[in-house]
Amino acid sequence: MLWNLGVVNNMGSLQYVSLRVKLGNQTIDAPNDTLSTPSPSPLIANFDQYMADNATWSLPFVWQVANYTTNPAGNVTVRTVTINNATYPVQGSIVCRSISSCTLRMIFELWTWNVDTSDFEIGWVTGGEHRIAWLQLWFNLVPGVAH
Repeated sequence: MLWNLGVVNNMGSLQYVSLRVKLGNQTIDAPNDTLSTPSPSPLIANFDQYMADNATWSLPFVWQVANYTTNPAGNVTVRTVTINNATYPVQGSIVCRSISSCTLRMIFELWTWNVDTSDFEIGWVTGGEHRIAWLQLWFNLVPGVAH
């Protein structure tokens, strides 16, 4: 699959941002806008970028589920995902009951560098309020299909 992701910096200053890519199923929570908390889904990859004020970061995102296993009961576990020609292991257990019901989602979270803590945090603070930005795209795992 080919998706094009974009991030725009309108914060009024240079920002160091991280786009976190996670893999979730139907039972894992999405990020929580009210509590400003990330999804507990396993992190697959992150892409970091310095962005000038008013700059746009365009990220081509070419991906596929590279490897999954099926146990004797028919449960499917995703093992690796290929993103932009790099293979990433999927930590944790993203499991579906069967290949015919394997509905998954890519969750994209925007994190920013917090100078005070010297670490990334989900979202950003503006006007004394913590905000987050995220996106999820659902897909079905289809065996033997490459895009």
